[in-house]
Amino acid sequence: MTAPPLPTELPLLALRSTIVFPHGTIAVQMGAPENLALLRAHPEPGALVVLGIALGDEAQDPARLVGRVGVLARVKDRSDPATGTAQVTLAGIQRVRIGALSQRAPFPLAAIGAVDETAAPEGEAREMMERVLTAAESLVEVDEQFPAEVPGMLRRHTKDASRFADHAVGYGHLRVAEKDEVLQELDVLARLRLVAAKFEKEVTRAHVLEDVRQQTELKVERHHREFYLRQQLQAIRAELGERDPAENDTEELLRQIEAAALPPTVAQEARRETERLRALSPASSEYQVLHNYLEWILALPWNRRSGDEDIALDKVEAALDDRHYGLEEAKERILEYLSVRKLLAQQRGDSHGPILCFAGPPGTGKTSLGEAIARSIGREFYRISVGGVRDEAEIRGHRRTYVGSLPGLVLQALRRVQVNDPVLMIDEIDKMTSGGPSGDPLAAMLEVLDPQQNHGFVDHYLNLPFDLSSALFICTANNVFDIPAALRDRMEVIRIAGYTVEEKVEIAWRYLLPRLFAEHGISDLDLQFTDEALGTISSRYSREAGLRNFERNLAAIMRRRARRKAQGETGAWIVDAARIDDALGAPRYAAEEAEVAPEIGTVTGLAWTATGGELMTIEALRMPGTGKLTVTGQLGDVMRESVDAACSYVRSRARGLRIVDAEMKSTDLHIHFPAGAVPKDGPSAGVAVTLAIASVMSRRAVRRDVAVTGEVTLRGRVLEIGGVKEKVLAAYRAGLREVMLPAANEKDLREVPETVRSGVRFTFVATMDDALEAMILPEPVAEFADVAPERAVAQSFPVADAPHPDA
Repeated sequence: MTAPPLPTELPLLALRSTIVFPHGTIAVQMGAPENLALLRAHPEPGALVVLGIALGDEAQDPARLVGRVGVLARVKDRSDPATGTAQVTLAGIQRVRIGALSQRAPFPLAAIGAVDETAAPEGEAREMMERVLTAAESLVEVDEQFPAEVPGMLRRHTKDASRFADHAVGYGHLRVAEKDEVLQELDVLARLRLVAAKFEKEVTRAHVLEDVRQQTELKVERHHREFYLRQQLQAIRAELGERDPAENDTEELLRQIEAAALPPTVAQEARRETERLRALSPASSEYQVLHNYLEWILALPWNRRSGDEDIALDKVEAALDDRHYGLEEAKERILEYLSVRKLLAQQRGDSHGPILCFAGPPGTGKTSLGEAIARSIGREFYRISVGGVRDEAEIRGHRRTYVGSLPGLVLQALRRVQVNDPVLMIDEIDKMTSGGPSGDPLAAMLEVLDPQQNHGFVDHYLNLPFDLSSALFICTANNVFDIPAALRDRMEVIRIAGYTVEEKVEIAWRYLLPRLFAEHGISDLDLQFTDEALGTISSRYSREAGLRNFERNLAAIMRRRARRKAQGETGAWIVDAARIDDALGAPRYAAEEAEVAPEIGTVTGLAWTATGGELMTIEALRMPGTGKLTVTGQLGDVMRESVDAACSYVRSRARGLRIVDAEMKSTDLHIHFPAGAVPKDGPSAGVAVTLAIASVMSRRAVRRDVAVTGEVTLRGRVLEIGGVKEKVLAAYRAGLREVMLPAANEKDLREVPETVRSGVRFTFVATMDDALEAMILPEPVAEFADVAPERAVAQSFPVADAPHPDA
């Protein structure tokens, strides 16, 4: 085709999905308004236009094509654009440079200019064209959609390298952006390199696709062959009178379903799933999922119960006494609870009731109490630890749609014990994590434990109701306040406060020493303890509410003796202070931790923690200042408010305490709670704080041999507090034999063990005046006895010489 004289300006036709190269012809369908307007304005046959490839934003703004290489083309054929689209045949003539636009509407007009192509050296051009031809021949072999005549057509143009490259691009499976890259290249050799690289890339892709196709065909052919062989095998077995193993498996499942006497709803679902299993191939993944599901249904104890359903209370009492020393209140509560369940079972045929919850510090025997109950009533025992559980599916199970799904912990426990009325201990229920993206496990546990709901508990895996009402659930917790109120409301909480030194000694003689001797391969002929030695280990090395550290220290001494015996040493060791010091090191607690000497501004308070009661020293210090109050010790808001209330009460009673009001205004107070790294909160330190402030401001010492607890109001009333039993035991363990309590807590003394009640003197106060009278010594310290009140501040404690309360 002979190139016509180059016009100076031509209509610009922007193509979006393809391009025609010089000496090529292409048919395109146009629907853009500006392109249709161009065709209407130039209806003459053979109209000349300049073509450009509009990519991205260029499709909306033709000005972006200015400066790029386009193609001068002739409109050879067209359809009527009246319908909104037009079919146009374009014949490419030559490359041109698109210049400035002189018109934008209704269609763009652009100036055009000639372009100069850089000719390619003949040898290198020939080499590149051979690469393209080789790639084209490979594509014919591996790609069924690639035209077989392309290599022959390309060989006709090997004398013109530029025309060869343009024709090759027209036949290749290239994206529009790749075609535009070739169009813009004016160096013929570089253009040939681009085309060769594109064709070789297509060959590589075609080889990969061919490999994938062949592998797919092989797999399909293998599956077809296996299916054909299985059908033949089934026909042969039917001819011989044999049965398919998968069919035998299905029949065996149906037989087990009938023999298991499942509940009607469960049996119906199991039969339906078995019929689905019959239609599946044993090689399919769904077959294994269904088979596992049916195995779980058959493995659960839907109707299997323990042999003896009657609760023998005398056996329970004997078992509790045999395995646990002390804990009289807990034992009584357990027997009362089981008595109610027994009567309900006899009268109504069921024993629904609240859930037992043993609450107390670690190592106090909560888990072993549950084991003793299960053994005494002849039921299986299983412990489920839920501490740290944060996913609802761990309680309620995963749905079958998940890979590797299983029922929840409750149904797993029932499968292991193989009865539907075991004793299930839900351990550390206060440490479950509530709420999250995976659901709320505490809400699921509420359904498990609630007697009104658990008769139809639905696990996500089974999706069938399972009756949990026959199981005896026992929960354990260190702090019942960490259990949500809705769950705590359904529990019968039995508090286990801890053991005294005397009880620990007795427990060691009865239970710990015989077991530890057997575990360490020695006997009481090798190691001999005394009450004093056991008491020393308990009070000076293992001062805790439970028994774990106490047992650990006894085991450490036994290991020392076992080593010497293994080395050949004979004879008996008498455990005394020297032996204890040699095995356990220096005592970790002072002989009498509580200080008993009266001091100014220092009071011994009592605190409750999840691990038992503890002593808490409150210190107050005064110094010249402006009446500022400083409180330290990592306190919560409630305790800080208690300090503010105590300070206000002391100021209101300044006259009775012989404190001058001017002195209060010119004195700074610092209240400190030692063990500053431990968070503290609660109102029960109000009495102790008030005593410390009154003592330091009146310069009168306060008694340290009395442990104090109680909340104080602004009117001076002492209010009731909680944790009395734990606090009294803490004072008793520390060697204090007098405790001051609010008068309203006198009723709580019955929870304190008799040995402690008889060894401790209790003072009950209803008002702060009673507490001040009992605790503040009558005379001020001799150093300030002769100082007039109005001169006391100036002579009391200069900042540099202010004595520490412990001085």
